[in-house]
Amino acid sequence: MNTFYENRYASSPEAVKKYDTTQLRDEFLVDNLMQEGKINLTYTHYDRYIVGSAVPTNSLTLEAIDPLKANFFLERRELGIINVGGKGSVEVDGEVIKLNHKDALYVGMGIKSVVFKSDDSKEPAKFYLNSAPAHTNYPTKKVSLEEANKLELGSLETANHRTVSQMIIGGVITSCQLQMGMTELKTGSVWNTMPAHVHDRRMEIYFYLDIPEEQAVCHFMGQPNETRHIWMHNHQAVISPPWSIHCGSGTSNYTFIWGMAGENLDYTDMDVAKIKDLK
Repeated sequence: MNTFYENRYASSPEAVKKYDTTQLRDEFLVDNLMQEGKINLTYTHYDRYIVGSAVPTNSLTLEAIDPLKANFFLERRELGIINVGGKGSVEVDGEVIKLNHKDALYVGMGIKSVVFKSDDSKEPAKFYLNSAPAHTNYPTKKVSLEEANKLELGSLETANHRTVSQMIIGGVITSCQLQMGMTELKTGSVWNTMPAHVHDRRMEIYFYLDIPEEQAVCHFMGQPNETRHIWMHNHQAVISPPWSIHCGSGTSNYTFIWGMAGENLDYTDMDVAKIKDLK
């Protein structure tokens, strides 16, 4: 068996106020991603969301984990995949779909077999995975970075000029509740998702990539008037509860993949926290 998982239970904002650095990292940081030859999954109790990775040096098959109580992984779930490594493919119920660097793939509920493969085991594909419960089946669909719906946000003057590529989202792909995309910061910009916001109707996970060696991103979380921070490095993810802001600032520019699920698919459904009100 090459599929490994861990559980993360939900934490209240009142409890998190008292967490020290180690507790914050233990609860919200996901730092076991992109291990060669393994599928690593973290099952969160925020909207039953799963975050994980698959790095095939040989083929890797996605298996149902015990918390799902399912015959196969996607029996009652949908799956989003973004390749952040070398060229590879995903075999979906026998159909082979090629994924190049930063290509995305949506796989709908009911698919029984998902197999990950790399074109070259010396430069393996690195598949970043997000999954959420689903109520019906929608078609499997690939979306390249070029095919994504793009938004230009921020400015160099406020150090947050960025391109948001909406990949698994209404208008591009139909899903039950899963949404995913990629935000790339321009050279000279370091702040993401600023001004910060919360959306109580869905949770979110950020996965940071393209962070140069010896550089880092400081991710901010917590209630707007009671913020906390977690220092993060390349290929680490952080869980953002519905009550928490989610933004960050790096020591250089970088990229992050956002994924979210909940009861509202409206991308603009958020409560903005004014910069001057953050504490």
